Amino acid sequence: MPRPPKLPQIDTEERFLAQVAWAYYVEGLTQEKVAEKLGATRLRVNKALSDAHKRGLVRITFNTAFAACAELEAALRARFSLKQAYVAPAPMEARDVQMVVGAALGNLLSEVLADPKVRLFGMSWGNTLNIATRFVAAMERPDLEVISVMGGLTTGSDLNSFEITTRLADLVGAQHSYFTAPLYAGSRESRDTIMALDVFRSVVEKLKSVDALAMAAGDISTRSLLMRDGLPSDISMEELVAAGAVGDVLGTVIDAEGQAIDHPINERVIGIGLDDLRGVPNVILAAGGANKLAVNRAVLRRGVVDTFVTDEATARALLERA
Repeated sequence: MPRPPKLPQIDTEERFLAQVAWAYYVEGLTQEKVAEKLGATRLRVNKALSDAHKRGLVRITFNTAFAACAELEAALRARFSLKQAYVAPAPMEARDVQMVVGAALGNLLSEVLADPKVRLFGMSWGNTLNIATRFVAAMERPDLEVISVMGGLTTGSDLNSFEITTRLADLVGAQHSYFTAPLYAGSRESRDTIMALDVFRSVVEKLKSVDALAMAAGDISTRSLLMRDGLPSDISMEELVAAGAVGDVLGTVIDAEGQAIDHPINERVIGIGLDDLRGVPNVILAAGGANKLAVNRAVLRRGVVDTFVTDEATARALLERA
């Protein structure tokens, strides 16, 4: 009689401990709410939190493969030709999606930035990346430089690339530098003039040579930082939608296939383009939520993402609609 094949065994108990710890520490749910979410008793939740500490699963970051959803991660890697996928457990409330995705990104960046091979790291902007800085483990990397990969907003915001870059660099004991330019020029001609300057050419070449880069994706709505605070005054969301836009990444507005829309806004971007990302060893995209399904799918179809960080519901929706 043939021997049954050996299959990897999932430690269901450890997975449960990780789900409890994630809901309690990251989502901020009470033990009662955690029990309700997971269909367990409050006594079991209380014991699970104690066991998670004893096993060393809960420290500054989650030290377990089951803090993420392994099956969905494997499916995303296969479907979108990714090197890595990190799927955070779905929060109890949809409004907390950005928090759990940001926490997952912070956990991942703790590993990425601890790698001595990463000497130049690019950071984008947005609330997901802002949240991530709260969950990155403190370290000392004086040999590391964190650089902003996008121009900044003209209005002050803690979600701006300058503030996020500084905060991350301070946290990991690294150097930092800025891309000191607005995201959009006033016209294509002024953009070409700016990009022709020696100082900007050298900065753009530096951006293209980063060892890894973290970025977010925005949809076409007032939820998006770019749409809300960063659009040039002569451009409206409505005209972008009419041109086929589903969202933006690094300031480039794209359609459902991940291609730059035919609109003057994309001729005014000061910085790197999406094709420049192909030369970056590890491009990390972090985005979740139903409002970002279309733009996530578009960016993934473009084939420039190596690592994708999202939440469970977004991952399932992407795979179902694929």
